[in-house]
Amino acid sequence: MSKKHTNGFAFDQASALPYRFRRGQLEFCLITSTGKRRWSFPKGVIDPGETPAETALKEAAEEAGLAGEICGKPLGKYQYSKWGQSLKVLVMLMKVKQTASRWDEGGLRDRQWVKPQEAVQLIDRPRLRRLVQLAIKRLETGAA
Repeated sequence: MSKKHTNGFAFDQASALPYRFRRGQLEFCLITSTGKRRWSFPKGVIDPGETPAETALKEAAEEAGLAGEICGKPLGKYQYSKWGQSLKVLVMLMKVKQTASRWDEGGLRDRQWVKPQEAVQLIDRPRLRRLVQLAIKRLETGAA
């Protein structure tokens, strides 16, 4: 049973791909999923009245303990199956300004800051890996 887009957007979920520059080097923050413990980035359902950017920032705070801002236009999108339906996810770059030592889902997920190529190696889903590669290209050219 396909869900209607009651949030007013063409996307069911929003995701943040968190990044920072540390000592001049680009790093991404990855988290594990709660089930299969696969490396990914924060995402969640866009609630009625929320924009995708608001959802992405909220999920980054809840799932990874991160605060920051969405940068530039959306990075891309992907689809996956969950709850017996196909969900569309909008992915945005998030420049991280603060990292909490404790957060809502800290006991459920691992969080790790990694260099770009390590992020590509840790993420085992091709569609997510492609988004990380797009982020690397965008950030290295200063087009975030």
